[in-house]
Amino acid sequence: MKKFDKDRLILGLAGPVLALVVAFLLTSVVLLLSDRNPFEPYRLMAEQLEFTDVQVLIVNQTGIYYLAALAVAIGFRMNLFNIGVDGQYRLAVMLAAVVGAAVELPGPLHILLIVFVAMAVGAFWAGIAGVLKTTRGVSEVVSTIMLNAIATSLIAWLILPKNLGVQPPGSNDLTTGEIAESGWFPGLDMGQGGFIYGFTFVAFALGIVYWFVLNRTRFGFDLRATGASESAAQASGVDSRRMILTAMLISGAMAGLAGMPMLLGQTHTYSLSFPVGVGFTAIGIALLGRNNPIGILFASLLFAFLDKTAEGLGLAGYEKELATIMQGLIVIAVVVSYEIVRQYGLRRQQQKVGEELAAQARKNKEEVAA
Repeated sequence: MKKFDKDRLILGLAGPVLALVVAFLLTSVVLLLSDRNPFEPYRLMAEQLEFTDVQVLIVNQTGIYYLAALAVAIGFRMNLFNIGVDGQYRLAVMLAAVVGAAVELPGPLHILLIVFVAMAVGAFWAGIAGVLKTTRGVSEVVSTIMLNAIATSLIAWLILPKNLGVQPPGSNDLTTGEIAESGWFPGLDMGQGGFIYGFTFVAFALGIVYWFVLNRTRFGFDLRATGASESAAQASGVDSRRMILTAMLISGAMAGLAGMPMLLGQTHTYSLSFPVGVGFTAIGIALLGRNNPIGILFASLLFAFLDKTAEGLGLAGYEKELATIMQGLIVIAVVVSYEIVRQYGLRRQQQKVGEELAAQARKNKEEVAA
């Protein structure tokens, strides 16, 4: 039994490790082809970890990526490909910012209201795809892609000054108005290095909740069972349609939380400069982390590191887009490496079964001879 667990652990680590190695090698090849030093960018990026402000930026970005990747992972565990996390996240943070700026409540209640609105909006937007899938059989891939586009246009319309937006005097930017201080989430002050968003710690705590629900509750078992085999789950009494819709709602609610660290900890408003593309990056992070909360944490940390140290590459004469290239190569390498590891695992399992059968046959033969 111990040996089996060891083999499973090795196979589990082999996929992401192989993906990272391949991605770094391919990035080095790109640098060589462009007549650049293939190792210098890595050294420059690592050197930036000496600065406290860079460390804080990485930790804060890790929390944002972690929440978005958990949203993607919930869908993956259900065998659902929720590509709409980015639209759910942006629409949720925008409407949560509108509500947060429109009211003033005692601190905890104000924060809870903003968080609740974000989760409700995210769940509603993802729920549309869930309803279409369970009632009409529409692929969640198609519906969530379309909902992303609709969310982008809807936000652009809602944030106009004649609707819900505000244009600060002397600025071309559009915002939702500033949230009162009672709606700010306190963070960890790091002195001149800035401060770590308080909601980042909530994000990490939700990773524990994610693990517990999926691995220690009946709901988590039903969700994983339905994702593994919908027909088998139905045969055991699980309502697969209800599980699909529930998974999409939870995934959307988690996506809605992805914007909370920055909204409650830094900007206190939503504007046209709010980060986009978080949901798409989260897909690669969830894949690299194999939908495991610890794996997703390290993957989020890696992608945040690449993001926040890319600026230093530009100052040193390297294109900061190298970090984006590396992230893309990691995603491609993940798909390939996991398939290689899966095939090896199957062959290894077949080999072990054959060895056990051969050993049992020899034992039976010896017993007969005796």
